[in-house]
Amino acid sequence: MLLRLLRNGRIASSVVHLERKLLVYYERTPRFIVLKRNEKLLCPQVRSFSDVPHAGPLDDATFERVCNETLESLSEYFEEILEESRFLKDADVVYGDGVLTIKFGRGYGTYVINRQSPNKQIWLSSPVSGPKRYDFLEGQWVYRHDGITLHELLNREIQNIAEFRVDFNRCAYSNPKSR
Repeated sequence: MLLRLLRNGRIASSVVHLERKLLVYYERTPRFIVLKRNEKLLCPQVRSFSDVPHAGPLDDATFERVCNETLESLSEYFEEILEESRFLKDADVVYGDGVLTIKFGRGYGTYVINRQSPNKQIWLSSPVSGPKRYDFLEGQWVYRHDGITLHELLNREIQNIAEFRVDFNRCAYSNPKSR
């Protein structure tokens, strides 16, 4: 019963205690089901957001460079997506001064992705998933609350808008092997 509720998404971001010794933590993505017994991971192949290493200190210059490369590559790819799309003709991409704005038009909303230098984060405002703050961890931008990267989220959401397969993994800093 519990697993069926987990798969159907009826229990979201919940901590459920079972028999005092077993803890099930669930996030909406199935790969984030983590079972623990006495603080030992029962499913080591499953990654939990708590397994995501904390960011090492980035100096200001490195942060600015990584942020600019990330936002510029995202901006270029969004431009390509809009050019390929047959029905997003009124959509617009604007990038400047650390702020990337993608207006998809009526019915789709506006995405804003911007640099937050004081926090050394990239912030996303999505009409689909809401606001998120991404930290630079091991070569990629990761949302600490669920372990999903910025590029993974964009792949999922933008594909539904564009109605064709998109691949943000080709953009800068989309995976640990990035530059």
